[in-house]
Amino acid sequence: MDNHFTAVIVMGVSGCGKTTVGRLLSERLGWAYLESDEFHSSQDIEKMSSGIPLNDEDRWPWLERLHDLLLDHSQRNQSVVLACSALKQSYRNLLGKGLKNVFFVYLKGDFDLIYQRMKQREHYMKADMLRSQFEALEEPMNAVIIDIQDSPEVMVEKILLQFPIKDGS
Repeated sequence: MDNHFTAVIVMGVSGCGKTTVGRLLSERLGWAYLESDEFHSSQDIEKMSSGIPLNDEDRWPWLERLHDLLLDHSQRNQSVVLACSALKQSYRNLLGKGLKNVFFVYLKGDFDLIYQRMKQREHYMKADMLRSQFEALEEPMNAVIIDIQDSPEVMVEKILLQFPIKDGS
């Protein structure tokens, strides 16, 4: 694996802006973008669509698929931005296992703000399930923390100011 590979994992509870910020960041950097929601099993999506939160047993195969994708990008020396909830430290450990240059960006916001945003969007993860996300969340110790009250563009600027990464790397 080449040292030039870098992964930035944009994490946080559902509705915090991971997809929007992750896409903008990947565009700014000229890197690949991975949306973790696209890799959930149909059973997981059906469960969440029914208002049932995922548990660890549900999440492990999904996280392993995401880790395999990160390994693949690393082996091809293709830097990547991944939008993924990565709510627990054990999940973050799995995602970064065996990889160098993996950075986490935690999009942090309060329940009320995120709940209001979730009620205004179309997604299988409904606003009523947000409480379960906050209950599962283990705030990261080693992450860049970005306040979600800023616009997505400002959040990306703040991320870029805090990372040893360059556009187009």
